[in-house]
Amino acid sequence: MPLRVNIPPLTRVLLVLLVGFSLIYQAASYRSAQATAAAGTPETPAAQPSTFVSNVVPWIALTPQLSMFYPWVLVTSTLAEQNLLTMAVAGATVFYGGKYLERAWGSRDFGIFVLVVTAIPNAVAAFLYVLAFALTRADENAYAVIQGSISIQAAFLVAFKQLVPEHTVTILRGVIKVRVKHFPAIFLVANTLSGVLFFTDTAAVLSWLGFLTSWTYLRFYKPQPDLLGASTGGSTVRGDASETFAFAYFWPDVVHGPVDALATSIFNILVGLRLCTPFSAEEIETSNTQAGNRGSEGLPSIMDSGRRAGGGKREEAERRRALALKALDERLQAAASRPPQQSSSTPAAALTSDTTAEAIPTSEQ
Repeated sequence: MPLRVNIPPLTRVLLVLLVGFSLIYQAASYRSAQATAAAGTPETPAAQPSTFVSNVVPWIALTPQLSMFYPWVLVTSTLAEQNLLTMAVAGATVFYGGKYLERAWGSRDFGIFVLVVTAIPNAVAAFLYVLAFALTRADENAYAVIQGSISIQAAFLVAFKQLVPEHTVTILRGVIKVRVKHFPAIFLVANTLSGVLFFTDTAAVLSWLGFLTSWTYLRFYKPQPDLLGASTGGSTVRGDASETFAFAYFWPDVVHGPVDALATSIFNILVGLRLCTPFSAEEIETSNTQAGNRGSEGLPSIMDSGRRAGGGKREEAERRRALALKALDERLQAAASRPPQQSSSTPAAALTSDTTAEAIPTSEQ
């Protein structure tokens, strides 16, 4: 029986674009480097920038000094990897992460999320490198190549932190066990150390920008269905106001206090500038309930085969049925504990009944 690989449509498109743009970039970069080497440019101060642009392809990978006339590179640069190894890592990220998120959110919401976490980090990174060039006049900042799927990898980890925070990933047959909610911090620390020690500064910058952009979008802007029906704003709620998705909960418990104080101060400033809107008590309660319901879910196994698809669908149906029953039970309990609404009209009704009875003569009279 042939192996069937079920890939959602947008994830399939992203994989094709990733392979295509990466191979095109690698071929064009190799030819550019060969042409520069054949030209024999002398290493003089006037020709120094040529050492930075020998393998640059500004129409597919973002280069602050050269890509200003190619706005599409804000997206294509994320899907253009420098070598086959990083392309394989990016492909695995898009394949497994994209399949899960597209099925969880739908193609439209997943596409908007990918567009946000690719274009915004690249644009901000380009601005930062232009600013660094203006301050230092160093050519390596102006000709830095901003590319790779680092921002998508960081964004997917943030999304998993929101959807399945308590799922445990087992590595080396149980020797290493890490919960999904800890992956974003580990990823950021690893890329930051790599940037300092191995001078992979663009990867470090993109990892932080991807993390901040994805968290901001998921926290304040992304619409999601109101599974409990508790929101008065309709069938969807905007953002995720749950306490477990607050910025401080991405870091170890020992630093929750300082991080929360800093994040709260920044948020209050943004609220004062009317750039952000505070969450209502209803939104926080709804998000906390939904976060608690999805906290027990898990990620699909990488080794799951097609023959287990039926079981997965049955488990998903059972989970949704249990969630609906739980929400119904909570509503019934809330209604039972609510005080009667018409108690104040009871005396008036009794008085009216007595008056009517007095006005009607009895048969004995």
